[in-house]
Amino acid sequence: MNQAVKRNIERFPPNFMFQLDNKELANLKSQIVISSSGHGGSRRNPYVFTEQGVAMLSSVLKSKRAIQVNIAIMNTFVRMREMLLSNAKLAAQLKDIEERMDTQEINTILLMDKLRSIEGKLIKSIKEGESKKIGFK
Repeated sequence: MNQAVKRNIERFPPNFMFQLDNKELANLKSQIVISSSGHGGSRRNPYVFTEQGVAMLSSVLKSKRAIQVNIAIMNTFVRMREMLLSNAKLAAQLKDIEERMDTQEINTILLMDKLRSIEGKLIKSIKEGESKKIGFK
């Protein structure tokens, strides 16, 4: 793959692929098993490809296995995009619910203030009414 990419480097601008730096490579090695450079492993940091880079690999790599891997990677990108869109929709729905709850909370506070005001007036009128006698004169 590296040879095919080098022979067709004009097909891979920086936004299609990039090389991992040492810190990223160390993080990758800590997560999966990669042979060390002393045991026949890669002597350079590997290249990683964006979705567009993977699509471009389709035109560069010709083996059946490479094509199958390429298709699997593209399907993974599609699923990831769907998941991100789904999460964005959920976030928008949650924001809408929060806004409606805030509005309802404000309305409840206003309603409670009105009820307290009415309650205060009722208590005041009852106290004033105790001193007045009810009946005919």
